[in-house]
Amino acid sequence: MPLPGGVVVTPCSPLLLGENPFQSPVYAMVASFPTSSPSSRHLPATARKNKTMVTVVEEVDHLPIYDLDPKLEEFKDHFNYRIKRYLDQKCLIEKHEGGLEEFSKGYLKFGINTVDGATIYREWAPAAQEAQLIGEFNNWNGAKHKMEKDKFGIWSIKISHVNGKPAIPHNSKVKFRFRHGGGAWVDRIPAWIRYATFDASKFGAPYDGVHWDPPACERYVFKHPRPPKPDAPRIYEAHVGMSGEEPEVRTYREFADNVLPRIRANNYNTVQLMAIMEHSYYASFGYHVTNFFAVSSRSGTPEDLKYLVDKAHSLGLRVLMDVVHSHASNNVTDGLNGYDVGQNTHESYFHTGDRGYHKLWDSRLFNYANWEVLRFLLSNLRYWMDEFMFDGFRFDGVTSMLYHHHGINKGFTGNYKEYFSLDTDVDAIVYMMLANHLMHKLLPEATIVAEDVSGMPVLCRPVDEGGVGFDFRLAMAIPDRWIDYLKNKEDRKWSMSEIVQTLTNRRYTEKCIAYAESHDQSIVGDKTIAFLLMDKEMYTGMSDLQPASPTINRGIALQKMIHFITMALGGDGYLNFMGNEFGHPEWIDFPREGNNWSYDKCRRQWSLVDTDHLRYKYMNAFDQAMNALEEEFSFLSSSKQIVSDMNEKDKVIVFERGDLVFVFNFHPNKTYKGYKVGCDLPGKYRVALDSDALVFGGHGRVGHDVDHFTSPEGMPGVPETNFNNRPNSFKVLSPPRTCVAYYRVDEDREELRRGGAVASGKIVTGYIDVEATSGETISGGWKGSEKDDCGKKGMKFD
Repeated sequence: MPLPGGVVVTPCSPLLLGENPFQSPVYAMVASFPTSSPSSRHLPATARKNKTMVTVVEEVDHLPIYDLDPKLEEFKDHFNYRIKRYLDQKCLIEKHEGGLEEFSKGYLKFGINTVDGATIYREWAPAAQEAQLIGEFNNWNGAKHKMEKDKFGIWSIKISHVNGKPAIPHNSKVKFRFRHGGGAWVDRIPAWIRYATFDASKFGAPYDGVHWDPPACERYVFKHPRPPKPDAPRIYEAHVGMSGEEPEVRTYREFADNVLPRIRANNYNTVQLMAIMEHSYYASFGYHVTNFFAVSSRSGTPEDLKYLVDKAHSLGLRVLMDVVHSHASNNVTDGLNGYDVGQNTHESYFHTGDRGYHKLWDSRLFNYANWEVLRFLLSNLRYWMDEFMFDGFRFDGVTSMLYHHHGINKGFTGNYKEYFSLDTDVDAIVYMMLANHLMHKLLPEATIVAEDVSGMPVLCRPVDEGGVGFDFRLAMAIPDRWIDYLKNKEDRKWSMSEIVQTLTNRRYTEKCIAYAESHDQSIVGDKTIAFLLMDKEMYTGMSDLQPASPTINRGIALQKMIHFITMALGGDGYLNFMGNEFGHPEWIDFPREGNNWSYDKCRRQWSLVDTDHLRYKYMNAFDQAMNALEEEFSFLSSSKQIVSDMNEKDKVIVFERGDLVFVFNFHPNKTYKGYKVGCDLPGKYRVALDSDALVFGGHGRVGHDVDHFTSPEGMPGVPETNFNNRPNSFKVLSPPRTCVAYYRVDEDREELRRGGAVASGKIVTGYIDVEATSGETISGGWKGSEKDDCGKKGMKFD
């Protein structure tokens, strides 16, 4: 069958029931890019004996990615090799497992499941010599519950129901006990366990696996469909445990009822949840996962998490999960690492030796070439997507997966040889290609984001083009630039061209999620952007009952500008971390020995934004408004992005994105009257969003009922005769440290809006009353004043 790019394969043979020879160690695939030509690579010996085995019979003569970027063709051998590896692995799975969709249902086979009046438990542990299932159901005595091992290293036991009820009750503790080659017996939490708990009254208490199989009357039933995929995700990154005001761990239901409405009110369309997979060390922020199929029990049960996701869907919010497949906790007692008892890598989830450890993260690294590791990880994705209705994932630590050096002490200059060489971990890339193919097949509207700092080309191109298949990558250089400026440069030394270069430095046809700060920028040792700007004055100077100090004025102004220009120019989607929308002060520090196990910095102080006389409300209102602006004008999904002015002397940046014209004045104290701004289309322009409006804590210096009429510039069709290469221009007032977005007036649409606006709970940009004083958010008609000083009254919601 022909595939895109000229790849031709023979048809896959059907699955033979019970046949799965590729679980044997002999079937480990080649671990890295070969030094010889890709055409010399052979399949494992036993696989070659099977004449129905799928093989690539033609070279990959031309992949679509070469048309997007001809420079990639220089690395044709690399792409040939990895696409063949992907196709070979995919077709092996089709032959021996019935396809990726069946293969990814491993959680219905492994772990503890109820089948035909019996409880069946399966565990892959080829290094074990003997094994038992123990738990509360048998008083932790496995003598009568010994397990049997098949030739592939899978242990299993079938326990018939007793009087029609499962022998292992719902919500009872269980463990897998086995004897390894050294002769010692060890107890481990089942690798596929769906719930794990610990005794919170005991310091450092180990986790217990918990069999989670509630009766039908206790199972959460989803009530709401998934919201449609937005053209551009506006992501609210959140941590459930630290989402409350009180210094304690919060629950999924509390987050659903108390925080989700805030997210919706601020006009985000997507929630990204951190630390959902069970992790025994809370201060790891959820990134040292111990139990991959288990919901973090600190915040509730699996049914509680389902309630959260369903509540989000009811509010029109899609939900992404932070998934950690780049590494695993080195915790032996509670985690997957406990299954490593010194066996070879083919019988383990992880590589052996140095390759199996991440030196900086102190964690274990997966062997992505192992058949059962692929089953485990692919099934893990499907489990969260099918059972909990997640709409996609943010893959953590992708840079570490892409390269054998894991990005440690490596700088990426953009030279393609840094991406496609012997340093490239093709095993991991093949896994990610399989994962992205599977997720988009199961849920075509899935949103899959990669956390990659290296900028590897075609990471975010479809698999069938020769890419890795992600939808977006995080634009991780942007927050680094802002932190550098705020810490190391005076305002007058900020470079407009350097800011623009950082925001626009992304690969054409590969989408990015832009962000000014995420959780990374405020973890212990660093500060939020607002706190970097205003520092200790946030403790004394945020009251609106007193005049703002120069530091507070500067801080609130730049907080708005930095986040807005990052959204408008930095990518194809936007991300904000919980609390940063209103300038949450200080930093994040999880309870740990170093802070005497304090929760003080591991919470969100919502009262700051809810208190009407505090200035946090201004930053929150602006965040709400810029999200509404994007929803109204869809500029993030527009391919039109033109920067026409980067004036280093004036400290002004002017650009067009979609149908809007943006003017950013970063100068500390200069106001420009009649500042000439280039644009594409002729007509009448008005203010769509103004950071200097009073409702956003500004000074109300920009008039919102002023019509800005364009003038033609130069000769039509001759850019060099235009103003800043734009065929039209108009003039604006640009106060210092302000940003204003202008929209072109459509007279017919304007008339409809004037006559038919209704309350909707969001800001409709460009039609915000500048005279009212209440704090309600409403879509209203335009109420422009004829007074020249109308802008000085600021904007408010009427």
